[in-house]
Formats: sequence, structure tokens, C-alpha cells
Amino acid sequence: MHKPLLVTDFLDRARDHYADEEAVVATTGERYTYAELGDRADRFSAALQERGIEKGDRVAILDPNTHYHLEAAYGSMQVGAVHTPLNYRLTPDDFRYILENAGVTAVYADYEYADKIEAVRDDVPTELFVTNDPDAVDGDWDDFEAWLDGGDEYDRPEMTEDEVITINYTSGTTGDPKGVMRTHRNETLHAYLISTHQELRDDDIYLWTLPMFHVNGWGHIYAVTGMGAKHVCTRGVDPGGIFEAVTAEDVSYFCAAPTVLNQLMSYYEDNHPETAGANDVRVATAGSAPPEAAIRTVEDEFGWYLKHVYGATETGPLITTSDARRFFDDDSSDRFAIKKKQGLGYLGTEIRVVDEEGNDVEPDGASIGEVVVRGNQVMEGYWEKPDATEEAFSDRIEGYYHTGDLATIDENGMIAIQDRKKDIIISGGENISSIELEDALFEHEAVDDVAVIPSPSDEWGETPKAFVVPKGGDPAAPGVTEDELVEFARDQLASYKAIRRVEFVEELPTTATGKVQKYELRQEEWADEDRMVGQG
Repeated sequence: MHKPLLVTDFLDRARDHYADEEAVVATTGERYTYAELGDRADRFSAALQERGIEKGDRVAILDPNTHYHLEAAYGSMQVGAVHTPLNYRLTPDDFRYILENAGVTAVYADYEYADKIEAVRDDVPTELFVTNDPDAVDGDWDDFEAWLDGGDEYDRPEMTEDEVITINYTSGTTGDPKGVMRTHRNETLHAYLISTHQELRDDDIYLWTLPMFHVNGWGHIYAVTGMGAKHVCTRGVDPGGIFEAVTAEDVSYFCAAPTVLNQLMSYYEDNHPETAGANDVRVATAGSAPPEAAIRTVEDEFGWYLKHVYGATETGPLITTSDARRFFDDDSSDRFAIKKKQGLGYLGTEIRVVDEEGNDVEPDGASIGEVVVRGNQVMEGYWEKPDATEEAFSDRIEGYYHTGDLATIDENGMIAIQDRKKDIIISGGENISSIELEDALFEHEAVDDVAVIPSPSDEWGETPKAFVVPKGGDPAAPGVTEDELVEFARDQLASYKAIRRVEFVEELPTTATGKVQKYELRQEEWADEDRMVGQG
């Protein structure tokens, strides 16, 4: 028989089987069972309906990783409203665009970020504004807790799995952000895939280090809840706080972008904290390939098991994993070469690497093409952008989402990202992977973080330039010279891949999810040029 796949099933299951088990450790100190979490979500649902919110209306949530986000998300989806999470690091102008573009009717905003909405509320179609601390917010805002006092009776509408239930806006690295539409079916199957490949169990304790607004925190608001595991909430991330939470709450699983792993390694080197409580720890990383040095530290010194996964907002996000244990031995250093790859496709996910004509490149681990993907977790399309949707699914090959990432693929079907199409360095006619150069520099003991981009060159058209965050954090006293880093990388790479320029910086620009914004570096580097590609 056919049973529709609905996102409301996840909280329903947890309430049925784990009602008296602890569901959430709140940032405010409270601890809620699944029965209590469900009751609070019901009350938010009732409050929305009482104020006229109907199935299909967009409800935005602007919140760090707190229990309010979980309650508002499930409360919205239970009445069929479209959950529209917002990146709390955006500007008021960004919020104006998104609220207007999505036609948001109601917004819940954490007290720390509500002023960004208040600044544009007269310019957007939003009618309802609610926060968790109205006394701390300027303007006329309703009280979240007062909303919950109205009761828990609501009518859950009939929903189908092909209806849009979430709109996630892209990071907007170029132009305005695009609203990625995701259906009940997309979200549900992605959560199933996470549960399988990330090995989620009902006794897992998940630490919220990845923003919940990021494709619903890689789908974990569904997967963790549906499995009956425990959410440990945060109000932002700092390395000391992560180590403290891991040990105090016996965390068994969390996500960390490579930049977060770097922060953890630096903190560990300086403070030597305990790295685990009563449970073994699994950590998933994505965004860019972690250098082998990072994997070594996380696994050999921290004692954690690292899973490298890959995807994009449009793809669910997760579509591949390097956690292919038949290809490596846990006790061998050979595992690092496998784990730094993006890996194999998730179950039910078709990954291809194709050339400009849409033909599959040779699976030799050397030929480069664009990664394209088909899978049930891939987005429905972009909100009110049919042309962009058509282009995303038909550029090189029809019916596949085109990631814009360039990769190789080996004989086992394991991909390894080499660069973004727009970030690859073409110097003197030779294609150079910035990731390979970054990986080489990461091996130097004075390097804490690094991004390599093409820099204008009269001789070569483009030449590799490295922006380096030194270990001590002070670009004026990096502990190594530019020439020393150039020579260090030259010793490890083919001569044509040599890094020719180095600039020490205090930090690298990143998205809210920890991805380095190379585009910002490129814009600054090419500001005096007519175009952002080399003409050598």
C-alpha cells in the first residue's frame, strides 16, 4: 500500500515511542521530553491557525540553534505552512528581499536578531511578528510563550508528499539568494538517508553546531527527531563550548565544517581539553575537503570518527559519503586519502562526472568534469525562478542537477572535488586545483587556515595566490615568511602548480555554514581588472 511521506511523521513517531525520554537540552537550561516538545509544537500550531495562518502560507524562522526553532518549525509544518528558515548572519536588506520574495506571512525571530527584521518590517508583506523575548526587542512583537498559552487544539490539514513544505535560501554568493523548494518527499527521503549513512540511533546525542537554517541543519531536525535521539541546542559555536558540551552531555554525534575543525584543533593544541564523555564521538564534515592533517588530528588525537560528506542546498544537501569502510583499514594511514574524497553516492542517488558535452569522463581518478546528480532528495526547483530551475537541471545533461563543482571519479565511482568551475586556476593554459594547493599548505605547522584563488598575472593570465591565517592569528607576526611557504608548497607539487603569492590575513570570509567565500576574495583581488578571468 502507498503511505505518503510527510515531515510531520518524524515528531509523531518520537511522541508515540519516546514520549517520556529527553528530547531537547535547551540553551535556557530547560530539558524537554518528546511529549513536552510535541505539546509546545501543537500550541504553536494552534496559535498560527488562530491568527489566520493556512496551509501553504510561508512562516519564517530566524533563530540560532534553540528549542524555539524546533518548536516553531514543527508547529508551522503541522498546519501545512511552508517552513522558511532564515540565515541569522544576513543583513536587513537580505531579509527584506527574502521575506518579500517568499511572501512570508508570519515570522518568529529570536530576540538577538529581531531588530534586523524590525528594520524592514514596513517594507515586507509579513503580518505577524513573534519573538521569545519581546522586552528585549524594539517595536511591537508578540511573545512566543504567550502564544503557547492559548491552547493546543488545531486542525491538521490533509497533506501530500509532493507539496512544498520547506524553502531554503541559498547563501547568495553571487546575486540575490534563490529559494530552494523542498517537498515532504524530498525532506523525508533525505532524512532516511542521513539516518542510514550517518548511522543514527535512538540513543544518539546530537550537538547542534551546524545552523538549523542550513537545509534544516542537513535534515537533522527530521532525522534526529524521528529516531528519538536527543537534541543538544546551542546559541552559536565556539571551540571551547563544543568540547565542554561533548563531555558534559555525552555527545555522540555532531557536524563541523572544515573551518570549525580548524578552530577545534587550535583550541585543543592550546588547552588540551577532554574530547569525549561516556560515548564514542562521530563527526561529519562537509563544505570542502578536509586536509589529511585535519583528519589525522581528529581521529588519532581526539579519538573521534570522521565522516566526510558532500552536497549542496539544492541537493538535500547530502549526496555522497567517503565513509566506505571496505576501501580502507581504520588502523591504516591509507584511510586519509579515501576520507578526504567526497566519496560514493548515497543510496538511491546517481552521481556522474561529465564533460562539456555531457559525456561521462574516464573513471581514472584524473579526468575532470562537472558533478551532476539525480536523487529523491534533490530539490523541486527554485521558488518563482523557472528559468534558473531549467538551467540547473539541463546545462550539460538533461534531468540532472548541475552542482557547478569540478571533480574526478575513480574506478569505484568515488568522486574527489577539484574546484568550483569559477574558482579553478588556469595558469599558462594549465588547470590547477586550488584544493590541492590548500592541502599542501595545510601541512605547514604555521598555517591555521588557507584559501587559494587565481590572482591576475600579466605573464600567466592567472597565478595561484594563498590567503593564509597564521596559527597565532596575527598576520603581522605569522611565524613564517611568504617565501618559506612558497618553497614549502613547491617541494610537494609539480612546478607548474607553484604558489607564487601569499597574503597573511586575520580571518577568511565564510558563509554561515563555514564555507570559505572565495568569491569575495576573488572580487577584491580582481577589482582593478576588466573581468575576473585571466587573459594570459
